[in-house]
Amino acid sequence: MKNGFTILRFIAAVMLLGALGHHPYAYYQLLRWVVCGVAAYSAYIAYESKNQVWTWIFGITAVLFNPLVPFYLERETWQLLAGAAAIVFVGSLFLFKFVQKK
Repeated sequence: MKNGFTILRFIAAVMLLGALGHHPYAYYQLLRWVVCGVAAYSAYIAYESKNQVWTWIFGITAVLFNPLVPFYLERETWQLLAGAAAIVFVGSLFLFKFVQKK
């Protein structure tokens, strides 16, 4: 499960970095679903690991990229948020210690 969790965060980071370019609107819709889902799952894993800081970071990321009740911001703002979220996911690959329950 740990490897799958790592792959999900890596995919989200790559998609977020891809969002810095110009793509059809469908890409950004898919991005919201992927990032929100991975961030929400990551928040759950962080919560289960009793890591409050990562729980909040991932939770806020999930809310920002929520596809059901989206925020409407300027393109430049979304690019900034996408870059910051990519840093969060890449950073979590090295800084977040996954604790698996037995």
